[in-house]
Amino acid sequence: MPGYPLIADHGLLGDLQTAALVATDGSIDWFCAPRFDSPSVFGALLDHDRGGHCRVRPTVEVFTSKQLYLPDTAVLVTRFLTEAGVGEVVDFMPVTGATAAVDRHHIVRMVRCVRGRMTFALDIAPRFDYGREPHETHLTESGVVFHGARTAMTVHLIREPDDERLASIRVDAGDVHAEFALEAGQTRGILLETGAAGPIQEVRVDAAWRLHDGTVAFWRNWLSRSTYTGRWREMLNRSAITLKLMTYAPTGGLVAAPTAALPEQIGGERNWDYRYTWVRDASFSVYSLLGMGFTDEAAALGRWLRDRVDEQTDVKNGGGPLNIMYRVDGSTDLTEEVLEHWEGYRGSAPVHIGNGAAGQLQLDIYGEALDSIYAADRHGITAGHHGWLRIRDLVDWVAENWDQPEEGIWETRGGRQDFTYGRLMCWVALDRGIRLATAHGRPAPLERWHRERDAVYNQIMDRGWSPTRRAFRQHYASDVLDSSLLRMSTVGFITPTDPMWTSTLAAMDGELVTDSLVYRYDPEASPDGLRGSEGTFSLCTFAYVDSLARAGRLEKARETFEKMLTYANHLGLYSEEVALTGEQLGNFPQAFTHLALVDAAITLDKRLDRAGR
Repeated sequence: MPGYPLIADHGLLGDLQTAALVATDGSIDWFCAPRFDSPSVFGALLDHDRGGHCRVRPTVEVFTSKQLYLPDTAVLVTRFLTEAGVGEVVDFMPVTGATAAVDRHHIVRMVRCVRGRMTFALDIAPRFDYGREPHETHLTESGVVFHGARTAMTVHLIREPDDERLASIRVDAGDVHAEFALEAGQTRGILLETGAAGPIQEVRVDAAWRLHDGTVAFWRNWLSRSTYTGRWREMLNRSAITLKLMTYAPTGGLVAAPTAALPEQIGGERNWDYRYTWVRDASFSVYSLLGMGFTDEAAALGRWLRDRVDEQTDVKNGGGPLNIMYRVDGSTDLTEEVLEHWEGYRGSAPVHIGNGAAGQLQLDIYGEALDSIYAADRHGITAGHHGWLRIRDLVDWVAENWDQPEEGIWETRGGRQDFTYGRLMCWVALDRGIRLATAHGRPAPLERWHRERDAVYNQIMDRGWSPTRRAFRQHYASDVLDSSLLRMSTVGFITPTDPMWTSTLAAMDGELVTDSLVYRYDPEASPDGLRGSEGTFSLCTFAYVDSLARAGRLEKARETFEKMLTYANHLGLYSEEVALTGEQLGNFPQAFTHLALVDAAITLDKRLDRAGR
């Protein structure tokens, strides 16, 4: 469908409270404010005509564009090459900090000509509240104010004192269009400020450069804390910055992705809102951040998890004491609705905002939460007495409730099943609870926890193993394979060289793996309540690398990892899935994918070092 860039043709900006996507054509076509999970200001990514955008590009029809990040930063440079010259748009968001949530957020767009001359076109077309909130536009010589009933945005011009007014500036149906010509060495631009309806203040070029230098310094200082020195430093640095960009600093919560409703299949209905914090993703991220030395971020995520445990100990509606996901501030209002007036990315409707899976029972989150708490404890981030009482309550709940059907890790909408992965992570929850209590001499019903842990183990070995497939299966009523079970050896349930495990890996090799890429499961063999198909799941591919490395299949692990690196976009970013054509699909960028990349690289590095390779 014309008008839509590829999902992978984007870079990510952020200020640690919200984020924006910038396409290679110079368009900001996704931006929500004041938070990741707030309504959109620009949403052309989900409706090219009605979504809204802010675009800067050459006026000529023929040009080539390139994108890069300034090394070790989140400052994005989009370069335009024409016959007359070379121009750049330097985009960044000054970091807001973690002290409190703020309503005002800034995107700086510095436009400069570096060779020859270039005339740029500027189009600013906000569409507040997913295009549902009309606005008025007020234009002055120093900038523009867009004012809706509940939302406002001010655009301050970046220019020199002796500049003339922008040429050909006009307002058309509430949108602003302008052109300006630059010669080599000249810099101009705009500063977008959301949450403000004026006053308009011109920004001098040197002041904009100071904001730029401060943002560069922040990211380089932050990244200097990394302890990773392995073989894939550049890729892991980019993944670390990406994970940081998706962290809501006031609470420490990590969104699964900064986008909503990007499809898992073009034209399909698997279009979900990922702008929330999953207990699962947050738990996995603790491992990844600790593995790279980012203990402050891991501790913040640990506090976020403990806050959720503190807040919800009452079981309601047959669920558990934890929701599977929350808003970034920890609230639970994730009511799902469909934006009927938007066509969806390349016609992929419905466009969902909110997430109806929030109330599902997914037993695995308890194991992931306890595993991350245990990992943090081993790094000196230990819960106090009050925290331990809540942890004990959580483990007690698992001991009482592990043996029941649930929806599973993939949030299927086809009904509850006895998922093997959910049982596996219940075993982890009980095991980590036992280890924490024993390590610190904490009061706990250890005899009961031991009994239930062993019962989970025996059930998985009895009912989770398929004698026909010679492999562990997705759930007890099916022989379908499921790549979530790649974590069985990672969490210590089974040794990586156990014949039952090597047989499971071999079965996955033959059914779920295609030229190094890995499917979650076969939806045709295991109906999940949704129409359509999906691509390979990038998280699962990196989990496969981790499992291969642990099993001693180092050549295969390294080859698979190196191949997977070629599926990153031009900036080293990954979405959720990879289509048969190699196109990235699903919400973008995906935290789950990047944290799995980090884990796989660290595991593979250790095994290669140990083998002297």
